Amino acid sequence: MTLQPTLQMTLIYGHLATVLPAAVLGAWLLLRPKGSPMHRLLGKAYMSLMLVTALITLFIEAQVGPQFLSHFGAIHLLSVLVIYSVPRAYFAAKAGDHRTHRSNMLGVYLGGILIAGAFTLVPGRYLNGLLFGG
Repeated sequence: MTLQPTLQMTLIYGHLATVLPAAVLGAWLLLRPKGSPMHRLLGKAYMSLMLVTALITLFIEAQVGPQFLSHFGAIHLLSVLVIYSVPRAYFAAKAGDHRTHRSNMLGVYLGGILIAGAFTLVPGRYLNGLLFGG
């Protein structure tokens, strides 16, 4: 199933509009003291951005590498990780389970932002072409 180019680009721009602020906000949250009212408020915003961005990516067709079901690629596994880990981290924080919350949020940032972000720079991907003219 091939998406119309306009729909594909709309999804990509929507993804960028949510993942870029999430990347900045997530880094700030990881580097700042934990548990304050500001951390809780910005953490909810970060979690929301990450859930929305992960859901958007499920609709973006894989363009590089093998596809599963003529749509999904390996990078979509990171979206599933985020969709699983964010609610788990939220409920762990609510329950006072800081270790589970911390490990899930670290996994979301490492997998959902850093690793997935690195994969977007692979030749043939949109962001690679945008940044490097390929």
